[in-house]
Amino acid sequence: MKTDLPESIEDTETLLHSGGYVPDRPLAIAVFLSLKLGRPLFLEGEAGVGKTEIAKVLSASLGRKLIRLQCYEGLDVASAVYEWNYPRQMMAIRLAESGGESNMSEVSENIYGAEYLIERPLLSALRPDNGGPPVLLIDELDRTDEPFEAFLLEVLSEYQVTIPELGTVAASESPIVIITSNRTREIHDALKRRCLYHWVDYPDADREYEILRNKVPEAADSLSLQVVAAAQHLRGADLFKPPGVAETIDWVRALIALDRGYLDRDGLEETLGVVLKYRDDINHVRENTIDGTIAAASAAL
Repeated sequence: MKTDLPESIEDTETLLHSGGYVPDRPLAIAVFLSLKLGRPLFLEGEAGVGKTEIAKVLSASLGRKLIRLQCYEGLDVASAVYEWNYPRQMMAIRLAESGGESNMSEVSENIYGAEYLIERPLLSALRPDNGGPPVLLIDELDRTDEPFEAFLLEVLSEYQVTIPELGTVAASESPIVIITSNRTREIHDALKRRCLYHWVDYPDADREYEILRNKVPEAADSLSLQVVAAAQHLRGADLFKPPGVAETIDWVRALIALDRGYLDRDGLEETLGVVLKYRDDINHVRENTIDGTIAAASAAL
């Protein structure tokens, strides 16, 4: 069911909470202003802090379609905007050839018609929808090349794309645009100026505990408190990739699956691969940080 856009920061916080997302106030302000002003929201932060989840929650809570463009190196217009269905076009041409000159003339006029067009995420996001303008998630933009970034700048400037054979397709209402980046490279200033910006940081202990209570309600309070304390301690260690909120959630679920009601040294050893994703980080924790992590977890009780 379609829901109206929030009218205040407090309404925005309530909206996000209704979708199971626990925002801090600066994030709620950024989301509110993005919705109110109709500007794309550019979210940067470490992997696993919940940037992508914001778009998913907005889609579900507002009752809007979610259209996701997953970025990667080499992403081009054919994959992001549109391409022609060449096999279907060739089949139409061959059938027309067997049907005579009149059929061939008709196909020639319509071979680049809309029925042969394959819409990709950016073009789909410009189309009208009964549920209202969709939520367009452009995920991990930093993985793309600069030429695609320049093309995206053009799309976001006017919310339109030009298809040479068909003309310009413009959105009657601009989509809700969420762009994420893990900052593996800098995004050009020109694109950032089109957006509102927010850095999504790791949550503090209180908010991370609340997130766990939302995402893993079956976990005992004591276990959630221990895992939060351990995760916060690991983020202060000298790790290549500290655990994000996604790893904290997985950690609690893994401990529950192992029938562990609390986090001790054995439980930590058994589940390090859930929390850390690099061998050097795992070795570093085992050699230097494991005692401090267990002490932090025990102190949380």
